[in-house]
Amino acid sequence: MGESQQRELLSLSNQQLGEMIESFAQAPYRLRQLLDGLYKQRLSRLDQFSTLPLTFRQQLLAADYSVGQPATEKKFTSSDGTVRYLFAFADGQSVETVWMPDGDGGEAGDGSDSGDEELAELRTGMSLNSDLSSRAQRPQEGESSDPHFPSSRATTAPTDALRVEEPALRLPKGPAFLPTTDNRPLTTTPSRAAAAASAAAVEGSAVSSRRENLRRRATICVSSQVGCAVECAFCMTALLGLHRNLSAGEIVGQVLAVLNDQQVKLDRDRINLVFMGQGEPFLNYDNFMQAVRALVGEVGIPASRMTVSTSGIVPRIADFGAEEIRPKLAVSLNAPSQVLRTSVMPITKKWTIEKLLSALRDFPLRNRERLTFEYVLLGGVNDSVSHARELLDLIRGLRAKVNLIALNPGPEIPFSMPDPDRVLAFQSVLMTAGIPAFVRRPRGRDIYAACGQLKHTTELVQLS
Repeated sequence: MGESQQRELLSLSNQQLGEMIESFAQAPYRLRQLLDGLYKQRLSRLDQFSTLPLTFRQQLLAADYSVGQPATEKKFTSSDGTVRYLFAFADGQSVETVWMPDGDGGEAGDGSDSGDEELAELRTGMSLNSDLSSRAQRPQEGESSDPHFPSSRATTAPTDALRVEEPALRLPKGPAFLPTTDNRPLTTTPSRAAAAASAAAVEGSAVSSRRENLRRRATICVSSQVGCAVECAFCMTALLGLHRNLSAGEIVGQVLAVLNDQQVKLDRDRINLVFMGQGEPFLNYDNFMQAVRALVGEVGIPASRMTVSTSGIVPRIADFGAEEIRPKLAVSLNAPSQVLRTSVMPITKKWTIEKLLSALRDFPLRNRERLTFEYVLLGGVNDSVSHARELLDLIRGLRAKVNLIALNPGPEIPFSMPDPDRVLAFQSVLMTAGIPAFVRRPRGRDIYAACGQLKHTTELVQLS
């Protein structure tokens, strides 16, 4: 921990905060007041801690203590509502954090309450869209139904009572696969669009009223390192290299700063956290876990609403499984064989697929919990039906789900996006075999906020 981090209150453990309070000859109950201000009220400046004596606050300031929330250097807002924050720390380093209203469907089907909520909302959204579409353009006899919702279904393996029956999610066509807010591409002709708008208007006020009474649901994507050392060939963050680890306080501080900016009320809103931003969390394991404990115990976000993604740091998978309080586990797999995975993820040379899968088979899952495999589809590289069959053989027998992610393009990334038909074919192979497979909805692609795009980009260019 650097000198500046030692003076940031968010980077100190509760024990360290208690010792600091004692060193200033303050009563022990000041610790609870300090923790309440840091984590519940989410105060960003010491002069805001009105429950602490003025003299104590002055002593802290004189000793160069600060809260430690990061400063917002830049903020970008996507057409889909996603917000990318560039947060700066005291030493001049910065990281990115992403706010995704309504999430991206990444937790759907993972066996948790938040996953069930995402799954229910996906089903509700598709049901509403299907109903509105059918009113506007019911197919005549002999005419095919909506091609974007083929009849294939995803069904879980028979390891628990959860049954998933979802139409395959088709990506919109076009150079950037830009999503609509309801996960369904708009393909209507002008006349049909007018009819759909008319049908939507009939129910508009009722739907709006229902939504106003609902709590907000959102996902925050959090960084764990400045840059990354894993060198995944399809990820823009890898181009930064690794600068340093983040302290526990810097990890927590990102969350607090976003919650404040978005005016979140945790007793009303449903917030999920995914540790999938810049960096490999398991290469900053101790600080990451300290941050998790603070976010659960002090901020009040349940661990069941958190997911951490690892590229496959095998020794830490066992450590993680032994934690009393832990998020759900996702593994960035991206290839079904040792040779192919090594070519896109060089870390596979050190921790082979065989060792990784062995560790995952020994990983202790909670009741109903599923492992999540993240699989980035690279056009013509790992996205064929034969690759899907290899993947199926690789993960067979594991209680797991698969999130398919069409490559999010960016400068200096030497891969192309997959054809939507290949994405659907890949998904179909898994679903037919009973593996829940979901096509992750890209969020914030137009502002370089999507998976694999975090590279401190400040000048936005159109993706091709």
